[in-house]
Amino acid sequence: MTTIDFAAEVDKRKDALMEDLYSLLRINSAEDKAHADAENPFGPGPRKALDAFLKIAERDGYSTKNYDNYVGHFEYENGAADDAEVLGIIGHLDVVPAGSGWDSDPFEPEIRDGNLYARGASDDKGPTMACYYGLKILKELDVKLSKKIRFIVGTNEETGWADMDYYFEHCELPKPDFGFSPDAEFPIINGEKGNITEYLHFAGKNAGEVVLHSFKAGLAENMVPESATAVISGAKDLQAALEKFVAEHADKNLRFDLEEAEGKATITLYGKSAHGAMPEKGVNGATYLTLFLNQFNFADGAAAFIKVGAEKLLEDHEGEKLGTAYVDELMGNTSMNAGVWSFDENSEGKIALNFRFPQGNSPERMQEILAKLDGVVEVELSKHLHVPHYVPMSDPLVSTLIDVYEKHTGLKGYETIIGGGTFGRLLERGVAYGAMFEGEPDSMHQANEMKPVENIFKAAVIYAEAIYELTK
Repeated sequence: MTTIDFAAEVDKRKDALMEDLYSLLRINSAEDKAHADAENPFGPGPRKALDAFLKIAERDGYSTKNYDNYVGHFEYENGAADDAEVLGIIGHLDVVPAGSGWDSDPFEPEIRDGNLYARGASDDKGPTMACYYGLKILKELDVKLSKKIRFIVGTNEETGWADMDYYFEHCELPKPDFGFSPDAEFPIINGEKGNITEYLHFAGKNAGEVVLHSFKAGLAENMVPESATAVISGAKDLQAALEKFVAEHADKNLRFDLEEAEGKATITLYGKSAHGAMPEKGVNGATYLTLFLNQFNFADGAAAFIKVGAEKLLEDHEGEKLGTAYVDELMGNTSMNAGVWSFDENSEGKIALNFRFPQGNSPERMQEILAKLDGVVEVELSKHLHVPHYVPMSDPLVSTLIDVYEKHTGLKGYETIIGGGTFGRLLERGVAYGAMFEGEPDSMHQANEMKPVENIFKAAVIYAEAIYELTK
């Protein structure tokens, strides 16, 4: 058989790849619950991105299917037998909210210094499109297959995976036999920790010397809150106190806004966002705002809410102060991100703690521990649970993907277990594969998300050969 020069094939398609990618990046496909309906289950943006992707696939000759605007897929089986195994490739088209702090429009792609800046450039529109073009090369070269390929794109990966729940419930086809998701990093992610969010509830009514009227922080449970805003009354000399606080924590690069009117003060404290699987890379604006507020004489539920934030959650990325810490020899530690916060004096306070936990730990164990925190009224478990997942290095799927990575990078491949959750875990023999390379800055879920342009093309080369090796 003629050897395929995958790098040369990608080179021929660079402009087309970027044009298609730009068309997806220009769509704000963050979940929009306020405008969700039967036709747009996660809001108009995710549905628009799904329509755009399926239109690209149809243009290229694939027969696509849209599962009620939750998920879309197409199959490619050039020469594969009817009963052949199926390779599943699962990407996603939704993004986390853009947030603030961007140097350019997050939904108008821009290349600066060789890097493509846009929300979704690295998570996950860029990698999904690179992978799509890897398959497109095989199709256009009419490569005969021994296994079928099903390319699946979701629209709710960032905020719940309800898209995939719906898909596997309604899809008339069996699950793919094995596969990967282009939604993490190279060389491979063959193990993923469990994932659960636990909600701490507090009483809202408070009548102390200083009163907390409201508190709000966080855009998503799997993001470190960049900023937090509290409305309080009864505290004095706030400007000086805030200036002193920011100076005392100069290494965190905090900044604040203060507005005082009609006896109330609105304080917004800014930190740095990061992916919730790696909370240590961010500066949680909410925990630092509770640390500032903890010096004042609050009472009742407000005091408990603030104290837990300041004394238990601040910089407690592994749950040591909380008491939820747990380490497994293979899968590592438990991580915790305090992602979404709310407090209303007329109702309640609530903090969403997103845990990434190894085998041996459990949501129930952590729930029991959290319920003992002073002032916590209830600990509620999210309905969406991911259990720990692992595919051994001896599996041909893993070894093949590692071999292709080593060939194109000259680097030694190795197994990796992460706290992040990817669609790879949806399959029993499923992994995540790229598209972030070693040494590449991780800007996922942050302002100025970017992907080096050459790495998009390099990933496409790797994906093309990986799909070929898995299905030839």
